[in-house]
Amino acid sequence: MAAYKGRWPLGCGFERFWKRWAGHEGGVADMCPVAWPAGIEARAEVRRQYVHAVDLVPTLYDLLGVEPPEVIKGYPQNPIEGESFRASLTDPGAPGRQTQFYAMPGQRSIHHEGRLACTVHPPLSGWGDFALDVWELYDTDRARSTDLAAREPARLETLKSLRYYNAGVHDGLPLDDRTVLEQVLAERPHGTPERDSHVYYPDSAPVPEQSGVVTSGRSYTVAAGIDVGSVDAEGVLYAHGGVAGGHSLYAKDHRLHYAYNWVGTHLQVVDADREIPPGTHVFTAEFAANGRSADPEMPGAEGTLTLYVDDQEVGSDDIVTQPGSFCVVGDGICVGRDDASPVTPDHQGPFPFTGGTIDKVVVDVSGERYVDHEAQVSGWFIVD
Repeated sequence: MAAYKGRWPLGCGFERFWKRWAGHEGGVADMCPVAWPAGIEARAEVRRQYVHAVDLVPTLYDLLGVEPPEVIKGYPQNPIEGESFRASLTDPGAPGRQTQFYAMPGQRSIHHEGRLACTVHPPLSGWGDFALDVWELYDTDRARSTDLAAREPARLETLKSLRYYNAGVHDGLPLDDRTVLEQVLAERPHGTPERDSHVYYPDSAPVPEQSGVVTSGRSYTVAAGIDVGSVDAEGVLYAHGGVAGGHSLYAKDHRLHYAYNWVGTHLQVVDADREIPPGTHVFTAEFAANGRSADPEMPGAEGTLTLYVDDQEVGSDDIVTQPGSFCVVGDGICVGRDDASPVTPDHQGPFPFTGGTIDKVVVDVSGERYVDHEAQVSGWFIVD
């Protein structure tokens, strides 16, 4: 293939066709199979109307006869942004979506009446300089192979104005092309009230990270109450996150282990120096933060991770915890297994705990040292 000589931002290559690019729809313009035998007579038929993901909810509401409430628990709800495509399910000739606004890591685009206007802007770059963005214009050509901007300048200006209007309506301003690190470090509301300790139980659904304990940038203690019934007991006791970042307390090869996966690039492991004894115990991983990491390539909180079996220290090493969240979606908090992607390659997921029973896991973020309140920690696992 001949080298491309067009106008590409540095380092972007053909990533413009990847999902990170708002306008070209690469990787996100997909088929949407719909089946509802009780309510839709059509079978194996194709519809070509323009539909966006935001149209799914209003379509379901329409099909089910649901009128969404304007207020929930005293909180006014934002209006539904999508449109129902119910008509297209029964009528192949029904009109599709006429206008759809897009905003994606600093990029801008709008689809209107079969035309697509979009900018060329490096995503997640922190580049700014939005006034220097190049605007492109395409018709129904899904390959986006022919830029019509020079041929139809008036139409392009109309779509640019329409896009600006929709940005105001749909909270698309100010323009935002912050880097990944800047977005990860940004403070944002959390779904759980601030508290010193969080309790998690086995045989429960994973807790989404947005509703779970926040350990980044602080000291914390992960304590698991375990009844070890077999010398071959093994498996995950507690896992938070996954292959892209997270931490896990688990038993393997007769020993306790703690793994911290920093942003999917640095795996830090602390191993116990002795075998797990049978009986009822509290297995604990304590991270004592002592300041910011001095490594500019590995920002976060640095400190010491110590493993305990009851009140006995069994392992210790220095680690760096990552800033921000572990995962934007998926890979929540699990007890007794590691759902989705595993935090560490030391085992395959879900690696359920066997050979014993887990009472519960308590994650403490009060900042108190484990050695100073070990008796209190043990008391957490006395029958409630």
